[in-house]
This record gives sequence, C-alpha cells and structure tokens, in this order.
Amino acid sequence: MRVLVVEDEPAIAAGITAALSASGYQAETAADGEEAWFLGDTENFDLVVLDLGLPKMDGLAVLKRWRSAGRQMPVLILTARGAWPERVEGIDAGADDYLPKPFQIEELMARVRALIRRAAGHASPVITAGPIAVDTRQMRILVDGVATVVSPLEYRLVAYLVHHKGRVVPPGELIEHLYGDDDARDANALEAVITRLRKKLGPEIIETRRGFGYLVAADPE
Repeated sequence: MRVLVVEDEPAIAAGITAALSASGYQAETAADGEEAWFLGDTENFDLVVLDLGLPKMDGLAVLKRWRSAGRQMPVLILTARGAWPERVEGIDAGADDYLPKPFQIEELMARVRALIRRAAGHASPVITAGPIAVDTRQMRILVDGVATVVSPLEYRLVAYLVHHKGRVVPPGELIEHLYGDDDARDANALEAVITRLRKKLGPEIIETRRGFGYLVAADPE
C-alpha cells in the first residue's frame, strides 16, 4: 500500500513515515503544497496524510484541486487548527477523516488502516479471501487460521491483492505499490516474490492471468 505524507515539519513527517514503514506501507513524502499537488495528481496512492498549513499552497487548496481533477484517493487531514468550522471546511473540500495536532501515532495508524479498508470496501481489520486472511492490525498473513512467516515485502504484496480480491491487478500496478519510487521496478523481481509466496501460502492462492496480471479470488457468494 502506497501512502503520501504531506507535512512541512520534518520531525512529524519522519515520525509518520517511520510508523507507516513499520506497518508495511510504502511511504513517500512532500514538504510543500505544490509538490503534494503534483504527486497526487500524477501518481497513484492508496491514501494521503495531508497537513493543512503548508508552504507554497495551502492543504485545502491542494485537496480541492485533487477532487476537481477526479482524484479519489482517501485523504486524512492533519492540522493544528482545532476549531470545528475548519474541520467542516476540510470535510466539505473532500477529506475523508480529520485528526488535529498533537496526536498519538497509534490513533493515526488506526485511522489510516480504517480509511484504506473502507476505500476497498472492507469493514473488518481482518480481510479474508478463501483460506487466506490478512490481519491489518498485527500485519499477519494466515492460511486456514495458521500464521505464516512472510517478509515485509511479501506482506505488502499479499495485503494489496487481498484488499483488491476478485480483481486482476496488472504487474505495473503491483510494482508501483510495492516499491514506490525505488529502483527495484523489475517484473522478474515481482515474479520471484510471488514464487516464494506460492511456496509459503500454497500454489492456488495467487493466480496468474497471462498478459493481464495477478488475482486473489473473491469469496464465493
């Protein structure tokens, strides 16, 4: 899962990024409104953590531009402005949730998990697809109720496919959400990760649709 952190205070940005990375998210940062608007308008993110008091362009202006352009990723607003009219303004501009500063990092992470689940149509923190379950709170993968040891990269891959179960995910989309702007954008590396996961989870969990991508099947209705 790819998260954009828009925050001009380096210490706060570093703390949020560290917590996201420790929870298995691919975190990227922007320190001003113009950079944030450009990244959010040209790249795909599963969620944005957006501060309102930004240099160059205010966070609300950034959010309004995204929504006017049809960008629908969930947005969690952070701000030192605590008055309720400003909260209403943020929600009306298209924010999905609002967290005033100062905040506890545990609450921020709980809100991040909830927003990403809701965006994918899931209410529970444990998301299932047939025999597999992803526990988004404890960052665990279970098969038939038994926890399986996976690396952070493997967890991110399985979590993304399960969040989008029933949909064929193209390799390019998976690579983008696994690696972000890192250099490791290699289809062969992706296939190697999937091969390892099939050995750990079972060969039938992740299907390959030749020429299209990868699929974790939805639960039968």
